[in-house]
Amino acid sequence: MATIGFIGIGLMGSRMATRLLAAGYTVWVWNRSPEKCQPLVKKGAKLAANFADIGRECEVIMLCLADTAAVESVVFGEHGLSDYLQSQQLIVDFSSITPDATRDFADRLRAQNVHWIDAPVSGGVIGAENGKLIIMAGGDNEQIAKLRPIASHLSQKLTHMGSVGTGQITKICNQMIVASNAVLIAETVALAAKAGVDAAQLAPALAGGFADSLPLQILAPRMATNSFEPVQWKVQTLLKDLDNAVALAKENTSSTPISALAAQLLRLHAAQGANLEDLSSVVKLFKTIN
Repeated sequence: MATIGFIGIGLMGSRMATRLLAAGYTVWVWNRSPEKCQPLVKKGAKLAANFADIGRECEVIMLCLADTAAVESVVFGEHGLSDYLQSQQLIVDFSSITPDATRDFADRLRAQNVHWIDAPVSGGVIGAENGKLIIMAGGDNEQIAKLRPIASHLSQKLTHMGSVGTGQITKICNQMIVASNAVLIAETVALAAKAGVDAAQLAPALAGGFADSLPLQILAPRMATNSFEPVQWKVQTLLKDLDNAVALAKENTSSTPISALAAQLLRLHAAQGANLEDLSSVVKLFKTIN
């Protein structure tokens, strides 16, 4: 089995690394805040003191970081990962970053004979815990084939979307649907409650109908009862992804008015102190409007 390096032990990364350990892989972990690695170390992970440990020990290196800037800093910053990589290593980036940056990073590492797959995921914390994520991957066929047996412990499906960067484009499309849907669900829950309906009954009432969706079943009950913990999708994460969507649309002269409006509403919510709150908390915007 390949030795895996996992960089970025946050809400998603911690759960994905846990599943790899449970599957029997040797996993080296690194996080900017090392204390977040301790629960994984107790489960058998090896703590990397620096990127040199990762580069020396690991055949496959996985990233699960906050944004484009974080990925660039980790890989290409001073004493970054790229200083310690070896020929034929594979980097799998689960982060949601811009397609242009993805292609640039892959091109820069190609000179070192290092491979890059962009493999953003959908399914949230629950999907990560249960190994039911959806992976949208961009890269060459040989490297995708190398990733599949590892990814089978993390996901219910990995779809090869095309060359490097296409995974990120697909994830942007996914996030456009999720975030816009979440804002509409919040609007609906608030309306139902103000109109005298028990909003907690919306999700079960609509289950199996044309309006049903996984976001509805997850978000509507939390919105109806103001139950925003534990955090599953951070507002700032969805907002970042919507900003990427609007930027991609401009580059391709495509119109995205619904996504732009969802981004405006999430930005307003974030400005009110909700940046790190769960996406379901966006319902507060609508419940407080008179």
